[in-house]
Amino acid sequence: MNTINYIFAFALSMLFISCHKNEKSYSLELDDELNDILNEVAGNQGMSFFILPDSDDYNSIPQDPKNPITTAKVELGKFLYHETGIGLEPMKEVGAQTYSCASCHFASAGFQAGRFQGLGEGGMGFGMNGEGRIIHVDYDEISVDAQPIKSPSILNVAYQEALLWNGQFGASGINSGTDYAWTEGTPIETNNLGYEGTETQAIAGMGVHRMVSTPEVVQNTGYAPYFDAAYPDLPEEQRYDLERAGLAIAAYERTVLSNEAPFQKWLKGNQLAMTDAEKAGAIVFFGKANCVSCHSGPNLASMEFHAIGMNDLSDLPEQTFMAPDDAPANKGRFSFTGEQEDLYKFKVPQLYNLADSPFYGHGSSFRSIKDVVVYKNNAAQENFDVPATQLADGFVPLKLTEREIDNLTAFLEHGLRDPNLERYEPSVLPTGNCFPNNDDASKNDLGCN
Repeated sequence: MNTINYIFAFALSMLFISCHKNEKSYSLELDDELNDILNEVAGNQGMSFFILPDSDDYNSIPQDPKNPITTAKVELGKFLYHETGIGLEPMKEVGAQTYSCASCHFASAGFQAGRFQGLGEGGMGFGMNGEGRIIHVDYDEISVDAQPIKSPSILNVAYQEALLWNGQFGASGINSGTDYAWTEGTPIETNNLGYEGTETQAIAGMGVHRMVSTPEVVQNTGYAPYFDAAYPDLPEEQRYDLERAGLAIAAYERTVLSNEAPFQKWLKGNQLAMTDAEKAGAIVFFGKANCVSCHSGPNLASMEFHAIGMNDLSDLPEQTFMAPDDAPANKGRFSFTGEQEDLYKFKVPQLYNLADSPFYGHGSSFRSIKDVVVYKNNAAQENFDVPATQLADGFVPLKLTEREIDNLTAFLEHGLRDPNLERYEPSVLPTGNCFPNNDDASKNDLGCN
């Protein structure tokens, strides 16, 4: 290579590096700082304290001893979770076989609803990512299947011993001694089966949302071979029932882990997985902002309940359904335990893939992650129905700078976003039905026709 060509090639390579650096920059000093702070907050347990296992590493995934995870059970559960064909006891005939568990918790929305309030039966349409779902013309505001609180994500539920914002599902752990609240004739009585939260919620949810699993339905929908593989030692009348269907869904849900997020890759040794802004944001998260005091462990959550004064669904400017001002759900854990100390306290949520469904807080009162960060930084409650005496001790001004707010937002938006959650979806259902919804408008939106 002559001198002129060499100089040109060298200049071109420097230009490429410069352009690349402008897109993403990486600092080993930030890696060292983040490594040190993680070791400190993890009690010297190292990176493993925050690492999510592989989804097929069943021995490392927390599971209910009464519902051991197996490959056959996970395969069955993946189908049933997305299956619209078992919605066979709808409130209105037009709603039959149009909805599934995934209607309000689907992959591309980070296993949330993609809108401020999930709509199961009685919803129609999908839009691009759930935002286009509206109430069906044959339903009204008291017949549509809508919850009075934002649909939580099922991501990383293996690390939650009790489920829902008020933690009402689960017979052990934090719910030990709450059997007085397991009211007969309500979904909460499912706790009497003695399962942990994921299993209890899955079984109860099948009934709440009028899904059917009987020997006849299992045979007619083509599911018999999958139930047979999952429960080979059970008689048919038990093998094909609603409880076994729920247990399979729970086994699947426990494997839905955001283990390909940049932060997870960084924890496993890939220092280029996160940008400098994301690393700096992680340092703020685990350091100055002390988010880790509530959001810890592999799923960056906890089984704690706190009041931070956020608004309810009933406060939204958009039309909501089955969410009146006096909805019991607005009172948080109190709606389950009846204990005054639990008033307005909601379970600490996991933080992965928040960016996929841009509605935040139990009442969807925030529409960007940065808005939540600013709210936490200012610590000025928006819902004055919540007495100041109930607010969490940690709900105090954080005194973050604008740059720290931006970096923390970058970590939450991008560092914690697994870009490949579609790997947890089936390619096709045994029934051939469309999912997550199977109404005509959704099929058009989803390209199922």
